[in-house]
Amino acid sequence: MIRVLLAEDMHMIRSALTALLRLERDFEVVAEVVSGDHLVPEALRTRPDVAIVDIDLPVVDGITAAAELLRVLPECRVLVLTALGRPGNVRRALSAGIRGFLVKDAPADRLADAVRRTAAGLRVLDPELVAAAMEYGESPLTARETTVLREAAGGLSAEEIAARLHLSPGTVRNYLTSAITKTGARNKIDAIRVAEDAGWL
Repeated sequence: MIRVLLAEDMHMIRSALTALLRLERDFEVVAEVVSGDHLVPEALRTRPDVAIVDIDLPVVDGITAAAELLRVLPECRVLVLTALGRPGNVRRALSAGIRGFLVKDAPADRLADAVRRTAAGLRVLDPELVAAAMEYGESPLTARETTVLREAAGGLSAEEIAARLHLSPGTVRNYLTSAITKTGARNKIDAIRVAEDAGWL
């Protein structure tokens, strides 16, 4: 019996995934969580064989939470199931030691196979996502440039970002200019789009 923990914040999707998993005779869904900060405590309590984790979780994102899970409970395998099949997310997942990555629009029968393969310690990766991840490479942005661009993506002005990060507006504008240059973008909006598509934000 493969014990499964499911981390998904959208109720309808979580319910559908749980129902799909329970159709398999060799699966037991032992826990469901709706935010990344609950992943590790619930996994320590229930000791799953596989944790199916969405990337876009509230409080703590799925990859960060999964990396911590693998650190404290290395015998638990992680399968990332996400709608965000961005190359940068694939690279982050692989760097964190996650062995499985499946996009949510994959056929339903692939989920059970992916869980079994992940439980067996095999890699489950979409070849096209891996190829795209290698093409995009690591983020060219520094940690501070990433933070500033992420704040800008949230709609904040340079002055608002400066106040939030305890920087001068001029320094914020310099970081934004550098991010635009490094992403090869035309302007701030284009830089945000490029970075989001690559999974760098």
